[in-house]
Amino acid sequence: MTSSSSAEPASHCKEMSAIEREIVELTPALRAFARRFLRSDDDIDDLVQETLLKALNSLHLYQPGTSLKSWLFTILRNTFCTNYRRQKREPAGMDAAIEQVAIAPTQEWTLREHELQRALTRLSDDRRRALTLVAAGTSYEDAARMCGCRIGTLKSRVSRARASLLAMLGNHLVD
Repeated sequence: MTSSSSAEPASHCKEMSAIEREIVELTPALRAFARRFLRSDDDIDDLVQETLLKALNSLHLYQPGTSLKSWLFTILRNTFCTNYRRQKREPAGMDAAIEQVAIAPTQEWTLREHELQRALTRLSDDRRRALTLVAAGTSYEDAARMCGCRIGTLKSRVSRARASLLAMLGNHLVD
């Protein structure tokens, strides 16, 4: 009986090495799949490496007879989603540095905001709407469609709204 128990781990090791070899063979497919999510080769390499590390550490959870490729792709996709959510939640690099350096707005900025709000209410409705749409990032084409006018008319309204605001507020907002 002791001989059969010692043979079991040896076959188990052979099985593990066969799965590991299959994982190595699937690495190019993982890289191709990772390219759907990321553009940078370095980011792709990092994602594939993290996926392989997780797969090898969780190899005991893999059920032989099921698709190893699907299992690896699922790990890669879940790893990408987790990393993406983490990046959204925790800014890194320059974003983190800017957040640390940023200070609360001073009273002067609060006063300028109130002045700007009052000046905006004095603009005509069509100019205010055109300016706020474009300032919010809406393209000129989409803003013109929303305002029901031609693109040239919209650009004119935005230009006149800006000029009116400068005239009402002076140049102290341009700092």
